Amino acid sequence: MITFPIAKINLGLNVVEHRPDGYHNLETVFYPVPLCDALEVTTMDERFPSDADCDLKVTNIAIEGDERRNLVVRAYDLLKAEFAALPRVHAHLYKAIPTQAGMGGGSSDGAAMMTLLNRAYGLGLTEEQMVERVARLGADCPFFIVGRAAYAEGIGERLMPIDLSLKGLYIAIVRPDIPVPTKEAFALIRPERPLKNCRTIVSQPIETWRDELVNDFERSVFALHPEIAAIKEQLYELGAVYAAMSGSGSAVFGLFRHEISLEGVFEGMFRRVLRL
Repeated sequence: MITFPIAKINLGLNVVEHRPDGYHNLETVFYPVPLCDALEVTTMDERFPSDADCDLKVTNIAIEGDERRNLVVRAYDLLKAEFAALPRVHAHLYKAIPTQAGMGGGSSDGAAMMTLLNRAYGLGLTEEQMVERVARLGADCPFFIVGRAAYAEGIGERLMPIDLSLKGLYIAIVRPDIPVPTKEAFALIRPERPLKNCRTIVSQPIETWRDELVNDFERSVFALHPEIAAIKEQLYELGAVYAAMSGSGSAVFGLFRHEISLEGVFEGMFRRVLRL
């Protein structure tokens, strides 16, 4: 049983207000990107000597921290608590989406695990029921259950599908070796509601986005890491019709109407060009 968790970009990201629970309310547009991890799950033999119900192996890109806190394992644990008959499993996660990049790789992996387990073991959960459950794991996770362009509010968990297609465009993704912790990204943010909502802006011609579609995290992150700001400017110099940091960074993407090559630029960084 195998599935391919996708990445996302944010088209506009506005931090609009503080919440009483210490979080922030956001307004953003999520858009799926065909940069994928691979997640394979097999039923564990009952004789396999493991104390874990979900045995996880991660390859290609190392993930720091306790394996038991990985959203793949947490998604399994959440379902196991509800469906006692769910068998023990091996999970192999091949990481291709860069970490700490603002592209939702971890959230996508957790959502993909829930979707795969639901299908493979006949749990009978609807999309709406999976969205409700996976939201307990993280604010970005519900988007990856749906997997379609959506406008999001709250902490990112309230989704409204929108009619937006970037099909035929090319996306260049560049992620420097600069991790940007979420706490650091929020440190200099001053919440403010924008004059024009990002949902409205993305309905306009893409050529208007450069002057109107804003990621509020860029101000604080670019001040701390000017080399990330330089990537955005270089993407515009290469001909991007729109470029921005995704999420709280540190990946920067550019949208192009023509195919481009990143050969000879952004050396030593993660870089990909994909057709949407």
